[in-house]
Amino acid sequence: MSDMLRAPAEVKYAEELDWLESIDDGPKPFSWRLSPRMVRLFVLGSERSDGLEREIPQKWFGDRSFVERSIVTLASDRGLLLIGDPGTGKSWLAELLSAAICRNSTLVVQGTAGTTEDHIKYSWNVSMVIAKGQSRESMIPSPIMTAMEQGVVGRFEELTRSTSDVQDALISILSEKYVSIPELNDDNIVFAKPGFSIIATANSRDRGVNDLSSALKRRFNFVRIPVVTSKKSEAEIVRFRTVELLRRHRIELDVPPTLLDVLLQSFADLRTAAASASSDDERLESALSTAEQIGVLEDAILHSQFFGDRTLRPETLAGSLVGSLARRSPEDLAILNKFWHGVVEPRSKNDGDGPWKGFLEGGREAIAKLS
Repeated sequence: MSDMLRAPAEVKYAEELDWLESIDDGPKPFSWRLSPRMVRLFVLGSERSDGLEREIPQKWFGDRSFVERSIVTLASDRGLLLIGDPGTGKSWLAELLSAAICRNSTLVVQGTAGTTEDHIKYSWNVSMVIAKGQSRESMIPSPIMTAMEQGVVGRFEELTRSTSDVQDALISILSEKYVSIPELNDDNIVFAKPGFSIIATANSRDRGVNDLSSALKRRFNFVRIPVVTSKKSEAEIVRFRTVELLRRHRIELDVPPTLLDVLLQSFADLRTAAASASSDDERLESALSTAEQIGVLEDAILHSQFFGDRTLRPETLAGSLVGSLARRSPEDLAILNKFWHGVVEPRSKNDGDGPWKGFLEGGREAIAKLS
């Protein structure tokens, strides 16, 4: 795992998954590696009432019912569509579910405007076709077809980013559970094995880009992942990701709880301002998601490690926040400048020697440099 920039969940948590599998005596659908109860436990973490010999850490932070509905859907023959705003953890949940169910989360198709039907069905090795003709040997199966052949979970990221013909190709796969290969005379149908399913994700902000047809919608169970509004839950997510970051980079640096509170409160205030804005010009282009908070904190930590004194300071955090969120000039800079004068400055006056004073100075300096 040390030679991977980012290990997939089944590699990262391999020892934990092995242990859960060794003690799992629950009924398993199809060829699942873990029972539904153990899948839920792997994703949401263990509790004392579970009576396990070791603690299983929580990896996805959200409502238990969303995870349970997702697991139940995957145990049926329907596809699962995780839909929500950017940064709500849809892809991470899909990866964790795939890792727990079949120990393979890497059979992924990324939906873009350039995604074609070949990406979800098959293509051909041109040199082999020229040399030997079209055959199963010269065929290159897509990640989805590979998932069908192995009876495991395939993933489709950003489904609504792909065009309608690509989406239509999914309909027959989800309903018929096979793919025809008309170029071949023999062995020209790939049937899905028991255990095959598809987890797709879609951003709710992409509505209108390539809307799903009613036929495709009927073949998915929708699980809507809401934006995290609980400050406690959001703090847990940010801490969890920060610990992973520090471990991956082998950085020994403390994140003061007071600075984490400043980050969480700033995002909460900016979301409130965005909700009350009357036009898009008065809103930041950023979605102000939890994922973007993590990005701001990661940027500040790495800056402190490489260009500072290895101490995370409020000035550095403020500079990272402004640098990350000021995407449009002058609109975003004007919004951030108003926020710093109307919200951060009063807080700094009431905070005494707390972090808000340094946060105020660092933000002002960053805004001035970008203006």
